Amino acid sequence: MLKSAPKLHLSNVRSILFSFLLIGLAFTLGYLVRDRNYLNINTDSSRNVVLDRSVPEEYGDLNFDLFWHIWNTLDTSYFDKTKLDDEKMVYGAIKGMVSAVGDPYTVFLTPAENKVTQEDLSGEFGGVGIQIGFKGTDLAVVAPLPDSPAEEAGVQPGDIIAGIRDLNKDIERGTQGITLPEAIQTIRGEVGTTITLSLVREGVDHPILVDLTRNTIDVPSVIASFVGDSENISYIQVLKFGGDTKNEWDDAVLQTLQKSDLQGVIVDVRNNPGGYLQGAVDLASDFLSLGDVVVIEENSKDERNEFTTQFAGRLTRDKVVVLVNGGSASASEIFSGALRDNINAPVIGQNTFGKGTIQEPRQLEGGLGLHMTIGRWLTPSGFWVNEVGLEPDIIVENDPETPEDEQLQTAIDFFSGNSNLSGIN
Repeated sequence: MLKSAPKLHLSNVRSILFSFLLIGLAFTLGYLVRDRNYLNINTDSSRNVVLDRSVPEEYGDLNFDLFWHIWNTLDTSYFDKTKLDDEKMVYGAIKGMVSAVGDPYTVFLTPAENKVTQEDLSGEFGGVGIQIGFKGTDLAVVAPLPDSPAEEAGVQPGDIIAGIRDLNKDIERGTQGITLPEAIQTIRGEVGTTITLSLVREGVDHPILVDLTRNTIDVPSVIASFVGDSENISYIQVLKFGGDTKNEWDDAVLQTLQKSDLQGVIVDVRNNPGGYLQGAVDLASDFLSLGDVVVIEENSKDERNEFTTQFAGRLTRDKVVVLVNGGSASASEIFSGALRDNINAPVIGQNTFGKGTIQEPRQLEGGLGLHMTIGRWLTPSGFWVNEVGLEPDIIVENDPETPEDEQLQTAIDFFSGNSNLSGIN
């Protein structure tokens, strides 16, 4: 665990909080703060701070008198002074300011929460094996991880997490208004302990209570094998777009290129919740020509940037099919959209999750963090997947009552000529 930031003294609290409030107002008014020093909390209590409560002219008639009145009232009149933790109050005020933006993916992170988010794309942790996000304002399961407690218990992509109970942590709460880092930190915990999730599932008229025992979760990036009757179809599962994905992908491509009788490639991004945008650009580039557009970014300044391939793809001569489902989100949707828009690669499975925004993590002093939505991304054709997702070219549902993987089999049939998609690519 990272250590918490040093205790803040009241002599610094007001100046620190005032600075953060102004930063937040700048963001909400559309200003771009470029100087990283504006994002740093000074926790050196030895410095003398002169408190200036005046508001710069560019902020008009904004008045912080009510805020200071409430702060002073608590400081002087609240009966249990042991509950007045200056650091927690500052963090709570900043969290409230950031959450007022109304974007569940824009969050201020305490040191503990920031550590948890950094574990997601690299490392090993104790958890139940679910990737989570938001459907509107509802906390939702993006995807259960393979061979995880969540997958074994039948947790499904799209399940709404309505409540969380953990008797070991003395937690029993609903999830309305919860932030993503708060949810992750609550669900993770010591290996061997149990947590109960209350799930709301489409088509089921009552909440589903699922008891999950935490285990060590070690998430790989890429798993490569060969499928088909002659095992001459490369089957590459991409489980996340993390820090190790590119190296593991390169190994899978090398295996694929060594197959002399290769019929084609199936890239499986089902239950892949995404990750780094650049990872999606790198992987898609292996199937595209130099200069092809992979993704379009529109930022807060109404500027449009195109991410294009920077090298000639190694698999451009091979037919490719992409497998998706409701757990395919963000970078997975970027990858799938790029291949379909550029080379008509068939997309098979079920409608994707629909996350079309881009977040930038900023690391602050003392282990703090700020994750902020800085733009949205579009497929090369200009389609925004947010809240709607990508619709597959052929929709196939896996039957939970059978041991077969109907979606994978449909992709295999494409290469054998038994699919109505056989003439697309």
